[in-house]
Amino acid sequence: MQDPSPVIVWFRQDLRIADNPALDAAAREGRPILPIYILDDENAGEWKMGGASRWWLHQSLAELDRTIDGSLMLLRGDAKTILPELIRSVKADSVFWNRCYEPWRVARDSEIKKSLQRNSISARSFNGSVLFEPPNTNKPDGTPYRVFTPFYRRGCLQKGIPPRKPLPAPRNVSWFDSDAGVALDDLELMPAVNWYAGMAEEWEPGEAGAKARLAEFLSAGIRHYDEGRNRPDKRYVSRLSPHLHFGELSPNQVWYSVLGDRAVDELTPDEDTFLSELGWREFSNNLLYNEANLPARNLQRKFDTFPWIDDEGHLRRWQRGETGYPIVDAGMRELWQTGYMHNRVRMIVGSFLVKNLLLHWLHGARWFWDTLVDADLANNSAGWQWIAGCGADAAPYFRIFNPVTQGKKFDPQGEYVRRFVPELGAMPDKFIHNPWEASAEVLNSAGIALGEDYPEPVVDLKASRERALAAFKSLSSGN
Repeated sequence: MQDPSPVIVWFRQDLRIADNPALDAAAREGRPILPIYILDDENAGEWKMGGASRWWLHQSLAELDRTIDGSLMLLRGDAKTILPELIRSVKADSVFWNRCYEPWRVARDSEIKKSLQRNSISARSFNGSVLFEPPNTNKPDGTPYRVFTPFYRRGCLQKGIPPRKPLPAPRNVSWFDSDAGVALDDLELMPAVNWYAGMAEEWEPGEAGAKARLAEFLSAGIRHYDEGRNRPDKRYVSRLSPHLHFGELSPNQVWYSVLGDRAVDELTPDEDTFLSELGWREFSNNLLYNEANLPARNLQRKFDTFPWIDDEGHLRRWQRGETGYPIVDAGMRELWQTGYMHNRVRMIVGSFLVKNLLLHWLHGARWFWDTLVDADLANNSAGWQWIAGCGADAAPYFRIFNPVTQGKKFDPQGEYVRRFVPELGAMPDKFIHNPWEASAEVLNSAGIALGEDYPEPVVDLKASRERALAAFKSLSSGN
């Protein structure tokens, strides 16, 4: 007869079985495990998942449920209410979960843990999502780092405490059977508008898909990573970001898959650069942990007086990939079609939005939040503030990416543009990134009438650059 007193494992951004510290600790109790997932939009508020992320979550939950023999209990609502009620109904006396670091989750989880402990319920949490947990990466004086390189090299790597080794998947787990909960479709995660067909073709959400993606990268992409990561026309980046965000793969698994038993200083330049990108993920999480207002407020407060322009027409053209600048439009269309955008192109389209169009970085952050399958509050917020020049370790505001120069350098044959802006497919390489400079004869030969088949540029690059620099100079010295 099954023990009527299970332990609860609360899955969150850790939708995997291997290297799951909470699940591993619960399995060591030797009792039936009730695995649950709670879709808590109520406490998430304005930071509830966007459409692309919800699509991914639907697939990932389905995969996790299949992995654990259909035992995953799905729930929807305020976790502060749902979890205590569930504990009472199944007569559980302990709950295990892995920590998350978004401010709303930290506040909610702290309240839940205190409430459970007051009622003699054991609530145990673990680090299952970052390599170096905040605030363990602070400076010697206890303050957080605001510049990446010293954060990563000194705050992380020189502390003498390496990331923990990955845990194997627990064996012989007895899953607790319960008829409670809701069906996956009742979570209503699938977007009402069917714009996710391209995502379904591009991605394999779930733990198995994450492992396959990592294996593919290690066998091919990583050997070219140091230079190749800037080439959107090549498959040299890992594309692991959504798997890491949803916890289908832990950063520890990725770290040791690359490092093995070597020391960090024994890595090749490609490997070292890739692991430093995991370091940027750590840096963003550390920033958000210490700056709860990172998603909505400039870290550099002098930007609070920046003279942004409010132009809905320009914003729509940017969102739709109709700016007239091919590398920008290719990036925005890749995002809409696949739920993803190459990181180099993210910098290009971001710079174009906040500097050439002079639109507030929050417009970009919100659009990415809804359309990226890897939409992560820490990475998204820190990334946009970096692009806008108002964040920690930010690119100087006067660093304005020229989309033509960037396109010619990083997509020299126009393969990336031709994939996502197919109407320019017949344009010669010389003009694929600047079709407005082509002669009428070249345009006619390529079947392009500017303003009809492909848009005229939304702004002039030189004039918009000068306008952006003038706006930056207008800032007060600030507080």
